[in-house]
Amino acid sequence: MRSDNGPYRTLERLMPQITVDYSAELDDAFDRRGFAQALHPLVAETVTTKIAACKTRFRRVDESVVADAVTGDAILHISIGLLPGRSDEIKAQLTESVLELLTAHIKPTDGLTVHASAETRDLDPSYRKR
Repeated sequence: MRSDNGPYRTLERLMPQITVDYSAELDDAFDRRGFAQALHPLVAETVTTKIAACKTRFRRVDESVVADAVTGDAILHISIGLLPGRSDEIKAQLTESVLELLTAHIKPTDGLTVHASAETRDLDPSYRKR
């Protein structure tokens, strides 16, 4: 199937592109694989794509600083890139749902505050995939 953006692209094969940045302090507390496996069906249903189109990569951040704290904080940020065409309401709904889902995949850790955030954004028009 050919789309307007080139011979190798279809909506099902292109996106979503999901990136999860997480603090090293969450290595043992964050069930990354379980989160991705629960996240993909949620994303596919919300934005009307196929689970097979979802791709998630996790990037461990070895050092992060929150405000003026010396220790005790961890950062986790989820970025979901979609092809343009979803309403702001759908993107906001997906972002909220992702943050809710996240709580089931992080074990509480004594003395650690997790600062979780998420965004759903349109991919730049220059985005290509083969």
